[in-house]
Amino acid sequence: MILVTGGAGYIGSHVVKALIMKKYQVIVIDNLSTGNQEAIDSKAIFVNGDVRNPKDLEKIFSKYSVRAVMHFAANAYVGESVEKPAKYYSNNVNGMIALLKMMVQYHVKNIVFSSSCAVYGKPPCKIINENTPAMPINPYGWTKLIGEQLLKDFSSSYSLKYIALRYFNVAGAIGSGELGEDHTPETHLIPNILKHLLGETKKIFVFGNDYETKDGTCIRDYIHVTDLGNAHLLALEALLDNRVANRIYNVGNEKGISVNEIIKMCETITGRKAAVEYAKRREGDPPALIASAELLKREFNWKAQFDLKDMIESAWQWFLHHPTGYKKI
Repeated sequence: MILVTGGAGYIGSHVVKALIMKKYQVIVIDNLSTGNQEAIDSKAIFVNGDVRNPKDLEKIFSKYSVRAVMHFAANAYVGESVEKPAKYYSNNVNGMIALLKMMVQYHVKNIVFSSSCAVYGKPPCKIINENTPAMPINPYGWTKLIGEQLLKDFSSSYSLKYIALRYFNVAGAIGSGELGEDHTPETHLIPNILKHLLGETKKIFVFGNDYETKDGTCIRDYIHVTDLGNAHLLALEALLDNRVANRIYNVGNEKGISVNEIIKMCETITGRKAAVEYAKRREGDPPALIASAELLKREFNWKAQFDLKDMIESAWQWFLHHPTGYKKI
């Protein structure tokens, strides 16, 4: 049995689907504060619970033989983390401590951790590898870095085996169209552009067009959610097979794409024109963040299968067929 925390969320639900397709037995725990129960594969067992609550975890670990944990349960809005740091440290850090303590109690040794490129903060270099210094600039990034440190400490003390995946900007939807991105509020660039092109908002705000980049707008690295899910499966199998343990990997497409380029491709794919307003830079936004995923490719034989066009096309189909997300019209 594979336990997926936060399995009702955007990335978690896609990983649950991938696990089910690989014939794993899956149990999901999610408090549905940001996730959607409708996103959970019907073949997975669902527990409405909170990872911070030992009683909720006890129900799972005492009843099921958990082989490994895939940990996604976390709050993940950078801006909100600055406004409400206590919420982020409570959920992201205390939740992880409670989970790791339960794993130790029930002798569960394997965990794949959903980390983030936010641990790098505002790096001094454009291309980021795993040796780039981790210097978070917001509470969200700190909670992820503390999570990685907790894994190291529990590994040293209790022989826990872990793999942490630091991924960059995630986009796209599963090819079948049954899963997609449904956040409230939505803070990610691609879904916000597509929702605007559907008529939900009057304009798109771009924060900064005076960066030292090819068109003045920020450059970021985007990874398809399916490619990210595949990386999680490879990490899980490496742990279960005792091939790799206690490692950290970047997951990205290794291609820098500007905000203006994203908008233009969204316009091309949808055949609709965006109303764009340029605003001042946001404090702390680096000009460019591009992943080096060489370590993951070399050690896991992983390779991104989808490009930006695939991400936007799949996301557009999701929004066309689910204008209100998972909620019924």
